Amino acid sequence: MRTALLQSSGRPGSVVENLKVLDEAAGRAGAAGAGLLVAPEMFLTGYAIGDDIARLAEPADGDSADAVAEIAGRHGLAVAYGYPERSAGVVYNSAQLVSADGARLANYRKTHLFGSFERDHFTPGEQPVVQAELEGLRVGIMICYDVEFPENVRAHALAGTDLLVVPTAQMHPFQFVAESVVPVRAFENQMYVAYVNRVGQEGEFEFVGLSTLAGPDGVARTRAGRGEELVLADADPVALAASREANPYLQDRRPGLYGSLV
Repeated sequence: MRTALLQSSGRPGSVVENLKVLDEAAGRAGAAGAGLLVAPEMFLTGYAIGDDIARLAEPADGDSADAVAEIAGRHGLAVAYGYPERSAGVVYNSAQLVSADGARLANYRKTHLFGSFERDHFTPGEQPVVQAELEGLRVGIMICYDVEFPENVRAHALAGTDLLVVPTAQMHPFQFVAESVVPVRAFENQMYVAYVNRVGQEGEFEFVGLSTLAGPDGVARTRAGRGEELVLADADPVALAASREANPYLQDRRPGLYGSLV
């Protein structure tokens, strides 16, 4: 499945403008044959927008979700995007996957909140593995800091995730996560990982870009730079099956030795 990574911070504070950016990117991705477009963490509203996070938060089936579904359907590709989700009086840092026919396939709430900014504005999610089937691949969702916990990604591997999409707001000086940690996560768990970042200065944060689609061999299939960019690469189920046969980490595990981890 050709996967498009939208590296952009959009227009922080403006849902309308960010939907326009998403629409334009979906048009380019669809024309290039992509079956999936992934946008960054909190793409719908912006990340460093303070109390506007709560003001702009919407339900998973809100007006903006309908707008994204319309974009996906019109351009004929699935879309994964980050947004602030309001539910039962609290706000989650969430990411939603919408199919090419506009159906909502999966909604994930970030389980590991990073720093005081996130802990002040969000409630952590409690479901670590959220998946959906898409074009013959089992697609899982995480958000940014979540992927830095090896247990989190291993849980996805054990649940059969083939492609892990990770909308991200990765900031300076932690660019080594994009450069090194993400390819290693892909290799040690034998999956593709699509890590899609914001860029530039936003409030107190400097986002570093470097979005990548890492393969199960630990090699980046594509790598963005430090600016606004749309990059594409393929998540190939045939290559994935061959890699899993050659690198049987999951089969060679000895869970009985790992009890001290929990």
